[in-house]
Amino acid sequence: MKIDEIKLLYEYSDWINARLLAACARLTPEQYAARTACGNGWGSLRSTMVHLLDSMWQSRITLQGYYKEPLADEAAYDATELHDDAFPTFDALHERWLAEQREMQAYLDTLTEDTLNGKFRYVIPGHVREWVVWQFLLDDIFHATRHRSEAATLLTGYDQSPGDLELAIFLNERTAANS
Repeated sequence: MKIDEIKLLYEYSDWINARLLAACARLTPEQYAARTACGNGWGSLRSTMVHLLDSMWQSRITLQGYYKEPLADEAAYDATELHDDAFPTFDALHERWLAEQREMQAYLDTLTEDTLNGKFRYVIPGHVREWVVWQFLLDDIFHATRHRSEAATLLTGYDQSPGDLELAIFLNERTAANS
């Protein structure tokens, strides 16, 4: 994989996230935090969005070597995870989201072709994993796709659809903006 290709996919991912965040901003605080029975396993739109943020955060710190060596114990791993109570409002989540997005972009800007196509290692309780960097990055995007579709479904249920999220639409908008 090439750097410009992975950056394009992350730009697309950010475009989708911006649409989701804009739709979330139109909800009432009660709607944003409301329990749901949609069956996605997270229990609310807020929980789904916090999980997306946590996934972004965990992917970046993993790639940057945070888990290169084992942490002290299971509790130390749990302490790195982001939870709903840290983001009681949409504004709190939004602020951290934008910061995390900037951090991931900064990480992507450090990549070379060799790094992108090279391997890295990390340790989680009971497992040592080794991935090719670009494959890990793609997995991050694919994982987010699932949860973004769940968030979009919940938002649509509140009559706040984030709109069409197709790559073709993103590319058309990107081309028009660069013309």
